[in-house]
Formats: sequence, C-alpha cells, structure tokens
Amino acid sequence: MLLRAAWRRAAVAVTAAPGPKPAAPTRGLRLRVGDHASQSAIPADTTAAPEAGPVLRPLYMDVQATTPLDPRVLDAMLPYLINYYGNPHSRTHAYGWESEAAMERARQQVASLIGADPREIIFTSGATESNNIAIKGVARFYRSRKKHLITTQTEHKCVLDSCRSLEAEGFQVTYLPVQKSGIIDLKELEAAIQPDTSLVSVMTVNNEIGVKQPIAEIGQICSSRKVYFHTDAAQAVGKIPLDVNDMKIDLMSISGHKIYGPKGVGAIYIRRRPRVRVEALQSGGGQERGMRSGTVPTPLVVGLGAACEVAQQEMEYDHKRISKLAERLIQNIMKSLPDVVMNGDPEHHYPGCINLSFAYVEGESLLMALKDVALSSGSACTSASLEPSYVLRAIGTDEDLAHSSIRFGIGRFTTEEEVDYTVEKCIQHVKRLREMSPLWEMVQDGIDLKSIKWTQH
Repeated sequence: MLLRAAWRRAAVAVTAAPGPKPAAPTRGLRLRVGDHASQSAIPADTTAAPEAGPVLRPLYMDVQATTPLDPRVLDAMLPYLINYYGNPHSRTHAYGWESEAAMERARQQVASLIGADPREIIFTSGATESNNIAIKGVARFYRSRKKHLITTQTEHKCVLDSCRSLEAEGFQVTYLPVQKSGIIDLKELEAAIQPDTSLVSVMTVNNEIGVKQPIAEIGQICSSRKVYFHTDAAQAVGKIPLDVNDMKIDLMSISGHKIYGPKGVGAIYIRRRPRVRVEALQSGGGQERGMRSGTVPTPLVVGLGAACEVAQQEMEYDHKRISKLAERLIQNIMKSLPDVVMNGDPEHHYPGCINLSFAYVEGESLLMALKDVALSSGSACTSASLEPSYVLRAIGTDEDLAHSSIRFGIGRFTTEEEVDYTVEKCIQHVKRLREMSPLWEMVQDGIDLKSIKWTQH
C-alpha cells in the first residue's frame, strides 16, 4: 500500500509539473507510431533538450515469429504482477493459495482448448523446452527397449537439434522427407516404424510455409503400431481446432507468445491414459508432477491461460477474417506480378502464414526495400543465416527461388489497410528490383536461364 501511495504521489507531481506535454502516441494508417520520449531520463538542462516527436515504426506482418500481447491477456496478468505475488508452491499461507488457484485455473483453460484433462498440462518456459522434454524425455525413459525415433526434415530447429543430440547418445533417428506440397507421405511413415520405435514427432502447422500435416491420420497410424506421437503445435494451437483424444496425440508442445500471450511461457500436454512416461530434463523441487522442476511463474501462466481462453472464444471469427485477408494479399500480388510462386500446399494450409517466392529478386534485398513493413524471409530462429531455408530446400524449391522467398504473417490485429499497404509496397519494390536485374532482362528476351553455362572469372 505504501508503494502504491508513493506511485500516486509521483504521478500527481508529474502531471502537475509545468511545461509542454509530450505528444500522445498516435497510430497512422501505414506505420505504427510509438513515443519513446518518456523512456529516457530527463536531462539536467531542459532548455537544450530537443523536442522528441512520435517515432514511426514499421507495421507488423511477422506473426509467426511472435504475436503482440492481447490487452485482455495483460488485464488478466496485472494483478499477479503487483498484488498477488505469492509463490504458487507455498502451502502455508493465503499468498501461496491464491497463486496456486490462479495457476490451476490457467491449467484448466489450456486443457480446455485442446480437449485434455488439466492434470495432463505441464507448464514450461515455451515450445522449445516442451519439444526438448517430449523428445529427449520419452527417448531416454524407454531407452532400454526402444532406440529409434522418427521425425521430418521440415521440423522446427529445436526438434531437429534434440534428435541430433540423441543420435550422439546412440539413438537412431529417421528424418522423413516431405513431398513437394510440404506434406509427409503416410505410407513412408508407416514403412519407417520399427519394432524399437519409441516416438514419432511431426509438427501440426509449419512455421515457415504454413502447411498443415494430416495429424489425425498420423495419430491413428502411431496408435495402431503402439508408438507415441508428439506434435509441435506452437503455430496451430488456438488457430485451428485441435483435440488430443480425437487425433490420438500423446504429447503436444504449446507456446504462449504465438497465441497473443506473454513470452517465456508455454506448456506440454503429456497423456495420462494410456500413460506416457518422460525422464525429466531439469532437477529440482519436483514441481509440475516431477516433470519440470522450478517455481511456476504465476503471472505468465495466468497470461497463457487467458490467451487460450480468448483463442477458444474467437478461433472461428479469427480464422474467417484471416482467411479473407490472406486471399486478398495473395490475389492482389499475383494479379499484378508475374513469376510469383506460393510455397507449400495451397489446400492443406493455415491461411495466416503465406510464403511467396518472387523470381529474379533477392529476398534479402526485397526485405530491405520493404523497411516500413516488418516481414521475414523464414524462421526467426534461422533468419540470421544467409543460407536458403532448409524447409524450402526440403520441398524441392530451386535455390534461386528459395533465396527470393518472403513470409507474410496475418494475425488477429492485422487490418485490411495494412494488407493493402504491404501489397502496394511489395509490388512497387519487386518491379523496381526486377528492372535492375540482368536475369529478369534475359528472361524477358526469351532466354532460358537453366540452359546457360555460367563461368567463373
């Protein structure tokens, strides 16, 4: 209470202070505007300080990397950041009890979204940790009898790296190829299962090309062959309907910041009946049923729970709206520009993730030209690399087309005006860059670039 009174006194003093008020942040049609003036300390000589105006920021079209926090989620979190700060594992006083009640309510909200029992939800720091627990945890627990795992070549990097680390421990891993559409061949999956296969891990929606795998069919195959099935559903939870029982999913990874929740929190679903056992990666106080030791961060899990509840209520509306905006973006770009290729299956696809390749344009140069739109040329986890995306290589995209790909992300807060502005700028800069490209000139003259033998000087 004393702290709150001090804050109030400080706020009154600031508002009563004479002098010009800083301009309130406004948001334009094309660029998001923020006011950074309030973040710096007030200089001693106020007369010399230049007046800080609103700072223009790019509009955001990269929701596969992260999503903005939904204001309703922030509202749910705030009490647990300020007043209800007890450790949810403290059993001797009300501070612990109220935090524990909030944590269990969040567990219920996450479980409800995927059709699970709340006792099957384990809170983690995010989907990367959930993927590590699922893959390493299952493999190590059953290592005495089963030494084989199956995954795909287009999985998220943390799944592929977890599998590589298990290979170093003596496990055998099969990396299934995908078809040109980005979808796995179910016959190949069935053929790859061995008597000593402990786990199959296939992501629900790909983070780079938005392709949806046939999860229910994969679950059916794994169930009939008595193999555990894990799916990395970070890009799918809250966006498309998922039911762990109908789809026969044994383990599922969930991320908070991909569903308009806070960063630094996620969950893993681990089936209870028939029971899936995992070896814990982290030693400690045995929280989260011994599978993930460490104090559960109450404000973050409350935020994750609230994000799941909002997603469940608005999933149908969001999906329809995002589908409409995605169609608008794709059609307007493709009718104005030739030689644009959409990567991944157009049918089995989450509409909010659009990966387009613009032939005869370098993707990095297009990204730099589109500086007032926040986009990426692939996964945020690998975007520092100038190598073409391993996902695009896996679906058989030519290296030059893979280098010219841009991922457009459409989310809950994306507006029609933002989509139109992105399309307009994209068309303008692709045309400009192609005019500068000797390759584009040769193609216009009817020269087949594949027939040319290039020589080094």
